[in-house]
Amino acid sequence: MTTPNDRAHPRPKTKPWTRPNPKPRAARETLTEAQKARARQRADEAGRRYPNLVDNMWASRHVAKDGARRA
Repeated sequence: MTTPNDRAHPRPKTKPWTRPNPKPRAARETLTEAQKARARQRADEAGRRYPNLVDNMWASRHVAKDGARRA
């Protein structure tokens, strides 16, 4: 039987701010207002004044464009 950790993606060895962006510039999308709000909320909960790259990456992956939580 597999556990959720068995199916997890391998962790990259470099930090996200040192890796090149995997998408070409034309394929990149900006965060919606709802995603920005969730990123701000996450930063506030962590005690930061504004969201950082990791908060924005989390919001783009875990929050749908309309603000609903992705499955």
